Amino acid sequence: MSVPAIRVRACNDAPVHPGGRYVLYWMIAARRTRWSFGLQRAIEAAVELRRPLVVLEALRSGHRWASDRTHRFVIDGMTDNADRFAGAGVDYVSYVEPAPGSGRGLLEALAKESCLVVTDEFPCFFLPSMVAAAARRLSVRLEAVDSNGLLPIRDAAIAYPSAYAFRRHLQKTLPRHLAAFPEPDPLAADGLVRGPVLDPQIRSLWPSAGSRLASLPIDHGVLPVDGFPGGERAARKRLETFVSSRVSSYLDVRSEPDDDGTSGLSPYLHFGHVSIHETVAALAAREGWTPGDVSPDVSGKREGWWGMSPAAEAFLDQSVTWRELGYNFTARREDYAEFESLPDWARRTLVVHAADPRAHVYELEAFEQARTHDPLWNAAQNQLRREGRIHNTLRMLWGKKILEWSKGPEEALDVMIELNNKFGLDGRNPNSYSGIFWVLGRYDRPWGPERPVYGVIRYMTSENTARKHDVKGYLRRYAPRADGALFGAMPPG
Repeated sequence: MSVPAIRVRACNDAPVHPGGRYVLYWMIAARRTRWSFGLQRAIEAAVELRRPLVVLEALRSGHRWASDRTHRFVIDGMTDNADRFAGAGVDYVSYVEPAPGSGRGLLEALAKESCLVVTDEFPCFFLPSMVAAAARRLSVRLEAVDSNGLLPIRDAAIAYPSAYAFRRHLQKTLPRHLAAFPEPDPLAADGLVRGPVLDPQIRSLWPSAGSRLASLPIDHGVLPVDGFPGGERAARKRLETFVSSRVSSYLDVRSEPDDDGTSGLSPYLHFGHVSIHETVAALAAREGWTPGDVSPDVSGKREGWWGMSPAAEAFLDQSVTWRELGYNFTARREDYAEFESLPDWARRTLVVHAADPRAHVYELEAFEQARTHDPLWNAAQNQLRREGRIHNTLRMLWGKKILEWSKGPEEALDVMIELNNKFGLDGRNPNSYSGIFWVLGRYDRPWGPERPVYGVIRYMTSENTARKHDVKGYLRRYAPRADGALFGAMPPG
C-alpha cells in the first residue's frame, strides 16, 4: 500500500532528480525502522527510481534543553537503527554533532547526489523551522511525511478547542484512515536496491561524536534515567508488556500514583521509537478488533465508539484523542507555546488575578530543586528530575501549584515549560504543551466559584488529591524525608 497523499507535503518547488545516485531519508522524528510512513515513502521512491536508499539520522548539540538524558535516549535508538539498516543492506549515517554547528553542510552534501530527500513532519519544537530552512537551501525536492498519528494532521482544518469537539471529528473521519496503516517492516520491500553507495569521504568530513556524552556541550546535570533505555527494541518490549499484561487493569489503576498503571510509552512515542499505529495494531490483535467494529455513533462520547473493552478504550482516548489533539493544535497554531494562545476567557481571568497576593512565591531554582512547603508537589518534581516523568494524576497538580506559587501566570507558564522540557523525556512535544496549557485553561471551561490567583481556572489542591488517591507509597519514593507523619501534615491549599 502506498503512503496516503494527505500525509506527504512538498516543502519546496525543486524537482526530483532521476539521475541522482540514491534517495535520501532524513530521519528527524520517526526514529525507527518499522511502521513509519516516512521511511516507507522513501523506500517507495527508491524502488520506483531503481536507486538505493541512504538514511541520515542526526542529533544536534546546540539546541535548548539538550542533555545527557535526551542524548542517551536518542543514541540508544541510533544503535538499534544501525543494526537494522546494516542487516537490510542500507547505508545509514548516524551523526551526533560534537559541537554546535559542526553538522552544517552534511545534509546538503548528501542531498547533492540524491534524487529526492524525504523527511519527517513534526509540528513542534525547532523541527518545523529546521525543515523550512533546509527546503530553501536544497536544490532537490524535499518532502515531509506525517507519521504522527492515526489521523493525518492535515485532515483537520481548525485547531479544536476541546477534546470533545476533536473526538467528534475523529469519530467522523478516522474510519477511512484505519485501513491505511504503514507497512510493519518497510525494509523488507521487494525491489529495493541494496548495498553500500555512499562516498566514504562523507563520514570523514563529518566525524560523529558517537556515544561519548562527556565531551559534548550539553547539560550534564540532567542524567539518563536508570533502567529506561531508548530505542526501538526497548519501545517494542514495553509495548508488548503493556498489551499482554497491563492493559486489562489500565482503567482501574492509571489514575493511582502508587499503582503506576500507565503504559510508559510516552517517551518512545515522542522520539519516534515506536509508532501509534503499531501500538493500536498490537491492542487490536489482543482485543480481536477490526476497523469494522467502530460504532456509527459520532456524538463524541468517550466510551463505546471503538468497540473494544473499556480498559482498551480508556487507553485509546488518552493515546489517540488527547495525544492527537495536541498535534492538531501545534500544527494549526504557530503560537502554541505563547500565553496569547489561551482561550479568551482563560487569558482574561488570569490577567485580572495576576496581581493577587500569593501565600507562597517561589523562584525557578526553588521549583527546580523541589524546595517548596508542599511534600506532594516536591515528590512530583523529584520524580520528574529523577525519572523524566510525572505520574499523570500528579502532573496536573504540579502545574496548578506552579500557577498558584508564581508571581503571575506568564511567569508560571515559563517555569512549567522550562522544567518540563528540561527534565521530561517526553518534553518538547505537542502533548507537553497540551498538558501545560490545560493547567491555564486550554481545552477546559470556566469553573466557579471565582478564586484568588486562579479566577475561574479549574482549582486543585494537594490535600484533595491526597484524599482521592493513595499517595503514601509515592511520597515514600519521591519526597525527601517523607513518612507517615509528613503525609499526615499535608498542607491545605
